[in-house]
Amino acid sequence: MKRLVISIFLFISIISSLIGQYVKVTASFDTTRIYIGDQLKFSIVIDQPATLKLSLPLFKDTLIKKIEILSGPVYDTSKIQAGRIKITEKYLVSSFDSGHYQVPPVFAEMKTENGLKRFYSDYSQLEVMRVKIAPADTTVKIYDIIKPYRAPVTLGEIIPWALLIAIIGILSWFGIKYIRKLRKSKKGIEPIINPDPSHVIAFRELEKLRDEKLWQQGETKMYYTRLTEILRQYLENRFNVLSLELTTYETLDALLKTGFKKDGSYNQLKTVLTSADLVKFAKHNPEPSENEEHFQSSWGFVMATKVEEVIINASDEKENGEEGKS
Repeated sequence: MKRLVISIFLFISIISSLIGQYVKVTASFDTTRIYIGDQLKFSIVIDQPATLKLSLPLFKDTLIKKIEILSGPVYDTSKIQAGRIKITEKYLVSSFDSGHYQVPPVFAEMKTENGLKRFYSDYSQLEVMRVKIAPADTTVKIYDIIKPYRAPVTLGEIIPWALLIAIIGILSWFGIKYIRKLRKSKKGIEPIINPDPSHVIAFRELEKLRDEKLWQQGETKMYYTRLTEILRQYLENRFNVLSLELTTYETLDALLKTGFKKDGSYNQLKTVLTSADLVKFAKHNPEPSENEEHFQSSWGFVMATKVEEVIINASDEKENGEEGKS
C-alpha cells in the first residue's frame, strides 16, 4: 500500500513538471476573409512558463508575399495562472491582391544545452476577395475599392465663410454710401467740353498732312492712306457714315442714303477715294500735280460740306434776354 501511494505521488509530480514546462504557440488573423485593402490584425500568442526565456518571432514589411505589415508589432504580457504567462504579439496588416494565402507556422525558440529548441504554431489561412464592382482583371480599368466618402460640412467650416461674406457686404454698403455722399457734396454742374466741329478737326489734320510732305519724300502710298483716313473720319463725324469700316463704293452709297446729292462735292470725294484705291491697291504712281490736286479737292469737299457756325454776340444775347423779360 505504501509503495502504491509513493508511485502515485511520483506520477503526479512528473505530470506537474511536464505541464509546468509546456509551451504553446498560436498564430491567427482576426478574420479569415477580407476585401482588397481591408485592414486586420495578425496575432501571435505564446503560452509559456514564466521562468522560460523565449525569443519571439519578428516580421518586417510583410508576413508573406502580398500580405503587407502596416504597423507593429505591439506586445502585451499577462499572467494566466501561478507560474505561467501569456505573451501576445500583434501586427496590423492588409493585402491589395485577391487570393487565398497561407502563412507558414511561426515559432518561438529557446537555447538549451542541446542547442535551439523551437515551438511552432499551426498554419494561418486568409482569403482576400475582390469588390463586386471590380472586373476580373483590375489592370484593364482602375476602380475605387470603396466609394469616395463625402464628409459632412461642419459649423466650423461654415462660420469663417459666413463672416467673410458679412464683412464684404458691410464694406460694400459703406463704400456705396460714401460715394453717394461725395456726389451730393459736389456743388454746381461740371462744364461739358464740346469737341471741335468735324470740319475743324479735318482742316487741322489736312494741314498736318501737308506739312509732313509725304509724297514729296516718295511716301506716296502713305500720303493717300492718311488723306483718305482724314476724309473718312470727317464723314463719320459730319454725316455719321462709318466710312472707316466700309469700302469706297459702300462709303459713297451710305453717304447718298443720308440725303447727300450727287453734286460737285460728291464728285470731288469720289475722285479722291477712287484715285487713292489705285495707289494703295493697284500700285498707281500719280504725278505731283495729281497729288496736289487731290489734296485741294479734299480741302474743298470739307469746306463745301461743313456745318455753318452761328455766332451770337453777347450784346444781342443780352437784348434778347431783356425782351423776353418784358
